[in-house]
Amino acid sequence: MADQQTDELWTEFHRVVNMTSRELAEWLRTEAASPVDEELPDHAGPHLGQRVLEILGKRKTDLDTDDRKVMQKVVDKVHAQRRDDLEPTAGQAHWRHKLMSLGHDPLKPV
Repeated sequence: MADQQTDELWTEFHRVVNMTSRELAEWLRTEAASPVDEELPDHAGPHLGQRVLEILGKRKTDLDTDDRKVMQKVVDKVHAQRRDDLEPTAGQAHWRHKLMSLGHDPLKPV
C-alpha cells in the first residue's frame, strides 16, 4: 500500500474508532464477562475487537499488511452501519454494542 493510502486509512480508522484503547479494553472485558473469559481478561471480546486494540497501540510506521486489512475492514463495517458524518446517533442496544466492539461508540462525538 502506498504511503498516501496508508496515511488516509490511518486517518479514517482513527476517525471511526472514537473510543480510546482504555475504553475499548474495558468494553471488551465487560461485554465478554463470563467465568471462562475472566481467566484471560486481556483476551476478552471478539477477535476483531482485540485486533483494533492492538492497532491502537501501534505507530503508523509499525503497521503491517494484516493491520491495514483489519483497519479497512473496521472502517468499512462502521461506514456500512453509520452515516458518513458519524454524528452521535441513538439506536438499539445490540447495534450500539456491536459497533462498540469495533471501537466505535455511536453516541460519542467524533
